[in-house]
This record gives sequence, C-alpha cells and structure tokens, in this order.
Amino acid sequence: MSRTQAAEPRLFQPFDVRGVQLKNRLVLAPMQMYVGRDGHLTDWHIQHLAKFAVGGFGTVFTEGLCVEERGRNTYGDLGVWSDDFIPALKHLAGTLRSLGSTPAAQLLHTGPKACRQRPWEGYGMLEPEQFAKGELPWTPIAPSANLKNPGWLPPELIDETDIPAIIDAFAAAATRCDKAGFDILEIHGAHGYLIHSFYSPLGNDMGGAYGGDRAGRMRLALEIAEACRRAWPDHKPLFYRLSCVDGAENGGWTLDDTVVLAAELRRRGVDLIDCSSGGIGRFSTAQVNTRAPLFQVPYAERVRHDNPGLPTMAVGLITDPHDAENILARGQADLVMLAREALYNPHWPLQAAITLGGQDFYNRVWPPQYGWWLYRRAQSQQPRLQISPR
Repeated sequence: MSRTQAAEPRLFQPFDVRGVQLKNRLVLAPMQMYVGRDGHLTDWHIQHLAKFAVGGFGTVFTEGLCVEERGRNTYGDLGVWSDDFIPALKHLAGTLRSLGSTPAAQLLHTGPKACRQRPWEGYGMLEPEQFAKGELPWTPIAPSANLKNPGWLPPELIDETDIPAIIDAFAAAATRCDKAGFDILEIHGAHGYLIHSFYSPLGNDMGGAYGGDRAGRMRLALEIAEACRRAWPDHKPLFYRLSCVDGAENGGWTLDDTVVLAAELRRRGVDLIDCSSGGIGRFSTAQVNTRAPLFQVPYAERVRHDNPGLPTMAVGLITDPHDAENILARGQADLVMLAREALYNPHWPLQAAITLGGQDFYNRVWPPQYGWWLYRRAQSQQPRLQISPR
C-alpha cells in the first residue's frame, strides 16, 4: 500500500474522551482574533470559526474567553465574565455542532500580559490613539511585581486574599460555557498568562501558600482545575493547556515539572493535557524566534508516556499530513492541533484526507455539497496533453 493510500488514516478515526466522541483527531486551536466588541462575539467570529468546521476539524475551539474583564489581552478580546455573553456563545456552539464539529471553549486570564494594543497596533502599551477611542489602560496582575516585558505596563502584585475570587471567576465561566452548549472546556495555563506565571519559578516570587517551592507554585493551577471540574458537567471532558518548558537559559519550568503537574491535574479530573511551551518573559508565542516543525511534539510524548492513560494533544508547526499521521502512529499524542496553518488553509483536514486516504475520501470525509462534485472531477480528469513546440 502506498504512502498516500492508507486504508484508514488515524487522523480520521474517532476519539472518545469522557462522555464525548470526537469524529476525528484534528483540533482547531484557540487563536485570539482581537475583534470582539466589549467582550462580545460578532458575525466575524461566527464565519471565522464556521470555516474550520466545514473544513473538517473534528473539534473547533473558541479563542480564549476571558474570565475577568481585567484578564483581557486587549479591548478586542472575547469575554465570559458575565451571563450577558451566553446567548451569542450559544449561537456559536450550535453553529459548530450543526456543521459537524464538537464545539469547545477555552478559559483565559492573561494576568501580567493584560492591557495591550492589538498586534497590528504594535502590541505595546495603550497610547493616545487608543485613548481617543475610549480604550483606557487598566492594571495587570501577577504573582510578581517584577514580571514585565519591555514596553508593557508593570503588573500589580496579587494579594493572596484576592485568589479565591479569581478561582471563583474560572468556575463561574465554566458554568456559563456549559449553559452555552460547549462540549469541551479547556483551561489556558500556558504562555506566560496568569496560571503559568504562578507555576513557573521565573514568574512567581510572592511566597506564601501560592509561591515558594513547586507545590506552592502549582497550587493555583490545581485549585482552578478542581473548581472548574466541580462546575463543569461530569460527562464533559476538561482539557488543560500547559507550557511544558519555559525554554529559558537561566532555568525555569522543566518537562520533569510538567510530568508532575500533569499527574496532579489528572487526579483532579483533567482529561487531557494540551502540550505547548514558552511565554514567560516573551511577548507571545507568535513572536518568538523561528522554531523547527514539530518542536513541541516531544513534550506531548513525554507527558503521555510518563502518565499512562492520560491523553495528550500535540501542537506547534504541524503542517504536513504525514507528520500529523505519524504523531498518532508513534503514540506521541492522541490529538493533533493546528493553529496558524489552519488560517492559511481552513480545508487542511479535508485535503489531508485525500493525501492520506485517496480520492474515495471525497465521499467519506468531505461535505457532500463539495465532495460529490470533486470526486467526479478527480475521476474524470485526463492527463494533460503534451503539445510539441513547432
């Protein structure tokens, strides 16, 4: 059997997690679009995410939904800190489900990275141009007053007495996502945002019950998991995104640390670890130095291997269908997540099905409105005529 004629590509086999079955192993990553209006979805978001459902992703995530207003990256972020957001989110979840994808939501608190311009505005501190639009600055929060990137507002040190309210905000947001009809919930605990800044030794110098040694620094991540698991229905899966390594020259969070944290999260009802990396002391994952393809796959493999039975998701410069298929075949991860490659090609899963499974997959995977025609076109195509030069 040829490389491009796999009998049943693993990417297109279903995956069961808790009480939900995903139709395939391909997941659309949460990606901030920065076009929300006062935290609310717009028609732009609906068409943006609907493309990926039609394009064949078995699971489609919202961008990060901020659990507190002060936890936004920018004024363009989406929110879930109020019941007012539920109706539009419910419409989105229903749209994704009607198009064949499992609707998934991600909860976010940016912590020290809050209060910024949109990326195309410069991604720095808010300036008079934003002030003129009524976009005034607010104070970020962090477990270290020294956790600051150049050009950003310095954060305010979190008081330990403020932490219960933050945990409650995550739990309330989980309840709202359930009411909106999402089937999967993910907690964003990576990329230098609030939760990651707590468990990384590079981001936390507050001491006390939520600082100090690894157990103290992990406490917020674990308590948020417990609170969300209580608020989120038992039959629905809970995912957790981690920065598996800080990647810093001067130490920081390591893959060994992640293996330990993943095991503790599992004990608290987390069903899958979404394995990313970096973010402390850097602007964002989209602005770091160029990385090699598949650079984060070993993180998913290690977490999965050292925690038998705990599924993982691989993400990060996965662009070739054969690479994605091999990640599953080698047991490196259970799901494969695409981000910016999907922006470039929203039909990536459908095209991967043809690459891996052959033309019959026009009828097996593609929407019949497309596949019926494309299969017949493929069957009727003749070799291009070779015209000899005169």
